[in-house]
Amino acid sequence: MFDALSDRLGSTFDRLRGRGALREQDVRDAMREVRIALLEADVALPVAKSFIDKVTEKAVGEDVLKSVTPGQQVIKIVNDELVAMLGGDDGEQGHVPLTLEAKPPVVIMMVGLQGSGKTTTTAKLSKYIREKHGKKPMMASLDVNRPAAQEQLAVLGEQVDVATLPIVQGQQPVDIARRALEAARLQNVDVLLLDTAGRLHVDEALMAEMKAVAGVSAPTEVLLVVDSLTGQDAVNVAQNFSDEVPLTGVVLTRMDGDARGGAALSMRAVTGKPIKFAGTGEKLDAIEAFHPARVADRILGMGDVVSLVEKAAENIKVEEAEALAKRMEKGKFDLNDLRMQLRQMQNMGGIGAIAGMMPGMKKAKAAMAAADMDDKVLVHMDAIMGSMTPKERANPALLNAKRKKRVAAGSGTSVQEVNKVMKMHQEMSRAMKQIKKMGGLKGLASMFGGGGGGLGGLGGMGGGGGMPNLPGLGGPGGKGPSVDPNTLPPDLRAILDKDK
Repeated sequence: MFDALSDRLGSTFDRLRGRGALREQDVRDAMREVRIALLEADVALPVAKSFIDKVTEKAVGEDVLKSVTPGQQVIKIVNDELVAMLGGDDGEQGHVPLTLEAKPPVVIMMVGLQGSGKTTTTAKLSKYIREKHGKKPMMASLDVNRPAAQEQLAVLGEQVDVATLPIVQGQQPVDIARRALEAARLQNVDVLLLDTAGRLHVDEALMAEMKAVAGVSAPTEVLLVVDSLTGQDAVNVAQNFSDEVPLTGVVLTRMDGDARGGAALSMRAVTGKPIKFAGTGEKLDAIEAFHPARVADRILGMGDVVSLVEKAAENIKVEEAEALAKRMEKGKFDLNDLRMQLRQMQNMGGIGAIAGMMPGMKKAKAAMAAADMDDKVLVHMDAIMGSMTPKERANPALLNAKRKKRVAAGSGTSVQEVNKVMKMHQEMSRAMKQIKKMGGLKGLASMFGGGGGGLGGLGGMGGGGGMPNLPGLGGPGGKGPSVDPNTLPPDLRAILDKDK
């Protein structure tokens, strides 16, 4: 979503970094470019103006201009102000968690316009609460206007394995809310999520209905779901809702889209309400807690290593990672291992998502896009390996010309694509043998200064990974250069401490 803004800011800051000394005019010229970039990204004018004024005031100070690295100092100031604009002063490290510790059932009321993704977000959030917080959720649809809205939530409930309130035709939203509360108490539900009706625009009838439901259910959380693709209009909708309903937070949907990102940057500053979650895809687990510092790092091309590690820990099974590490120790690496690694990359969001979270990968990501190297490549490679017999995957040398033709026909690809997969496997297999010659993983780690330990969840991404040209995906068990834990971000230190 922030690619265009990130590119504009990146080129501006590259020019600042390239100068040994900075004059006040240099900073002001750079800030003018940043202002244009923000406005082009659809950031609200008052928000952009306030942001530039704060950065300029701090950046033109004598301490910054006369420092050893003035360019880096200015970039740090921009980063700090960007975090503050996104809500970095809210909650713990900027993220405001859901209030789930009140007397059960804790009621979360989902509000928003039609088409914003409210019903799907309700299902995503219930799954998130069950899996991340260990609570027992229940969902109830109060939307009696949109055809099949209640049935849609029931289907989603089955998909995420969360109970939904049985449908009773003809009931009004307030009556459904009362029945949902009673059912939640009887079933010892911890969290009750109410999916309210939407409208095509904010009107008196919608607000009156929401106030009536809130009066009956006394919600602990009132979350506004807005579509980030609607740009500045999303901010106006949020402003209208916050004037009428006591919102506790915002959920931005379609954050994986190609909109300009202005809604996300303006939302917190305009409404004063924290962005609590971001929808990042169509899958029912594609929802993330919103961390201002991490989003700011992504915008400025600094990556998001903490989120990458968290995704790896969630998607990579420790047993598989350890088994692969042992095989690598012996210099073994067959097509089953390659297939497993590529699937892990897909589960973590694909090539683009991983590259976007890694520091310094902005240019590599652009090169991959230019070369048409997207997640379809992983799907095709998986299909090719799936068309092989187990014997062929375990012993790739069996694949002669005749067998390759059969595999290409079975996977709907060409013999050339089959050969590319084979070449990738050969290169990685050669790398495994080199590791064995160096004394295995311990010998490799000693070359890099003793090995950084930790990051256990990343083990399955080791050995040069599925994509040899993606730096940072190598090293089983997270082995790499020795790192002082005290220099790591607090979030990452917490994850590492948990793994010990």
